[in-house]
Amino acid sequence: LEPNAVFVLCGIALTLVFLLHACRQFPGCGNIVTFSQFLFIAVEGFIFEANFGRKRPAIPIRYYFVMVAMFFTVSVVNNYALNLNIAMPLHMIFRSGSLIASMGLGVIILKKRYSVSKYTSIALVSLGIFTCTFMSAKQVASDSSLNEEDGLQVFLWWLLGIAALTFALLMSARMGIFQEMLYKQFGKHSKEALFYNHALPLPGFLLLAPNIYHHAVLFSQSEPFQVPVIGLTLPIMWFYLLMNVVTQYVCIRGVFILTTECTSLTVTLVVTLRKFVSLIFSILYFRNPFTAWHWLGTTFVFVGTVMYTEVWNSLGPFLARWRKRPKEE
Repeated sequence: LEPNAVFVLCGIALTLVFLLHACRQFPGCGNIVTFSQFLFIAVEGFIFEANFGRKRPAIPIRYYFVMVAMFFTVSVVNNYALNLNIAMPLHMIFRSGSLIASMGLGVIILKKRYSVSKYTSIALVSLGIFTCTFMSAKQVASDSSLNEEDGLQVFLWWLLGIAALTFALLMSARMGIFQEMLYKQFGKHSKEALFYNHALPLPGFLLLAPNIYHHAVLFSQSEPFQVPVIGLTLPIMWFYLLMNVVTQYVCIRGVFILTTECTSLTVTLVVTLRKFVSLIFSILYFRNPFTAWHWLGTTFVFVGTVMYTEVWNSLGPFLARWRKRPKEE
């Protein structure tokens, strides 16, 4: 897959997630979205990667159970954070701090050391997240439509949402370090990891079965929608969910392929740009409150992330060749 294709598909997948989460009629529908994605990827992997269970995994299954426990926890916590007065733009900006968490845990666990430019980029990302978080806190606390008691309750739920996002961020970074250590020991097996990371957590969704069933009923009651070309009519929320599952699958497969076929710089840059474009789309389309301070914080996050990837060093040789081309001609 070309990086541009992965970029577009990731954007489409997140856009459809926004449509599901933003729908005021169906709050908290993140669990049915996540379950559908996991189920689709697990079934596809069971057929084409695990060969109906006949293929033994290259990495011992016990390590996948540890990774899956982290992965499942991160997914569920991130979904529930959206029900704790956390707006989607803040949710995305906060999750962009994965670089901070990864670097911090890398220093603590793997004893890594980084250059001054890396630490500078992390400082920018941290400042951007702090700015957006602080301004969002002021918006929650100053909601004039609530009385003092209700306002305090909303603010406390918001603080709990921030705590949930922080926990998920650190857990996700720890999972990445754990996966990196496994790949160094057993080699890279991206398709196998994709399958087990989505198949093993499926029993855990039994704990969320009432919530998933409840939203499935609500989805079935949504307005009918006629699928173009096919002419099939189905509830529009099921159509959104179906499109999300397909595009999210291609997105995840594309990222895993990029991990093995391209440099880490390319993967990080594609994912970073996808997050930024998705953030801008969510702000404009859903008209979320976004002040100049939020824009400043977002700029810090984006510039810091791009600086972390050292994209300027990669563009340098290309620009040098481009400048010499007229002289050679």
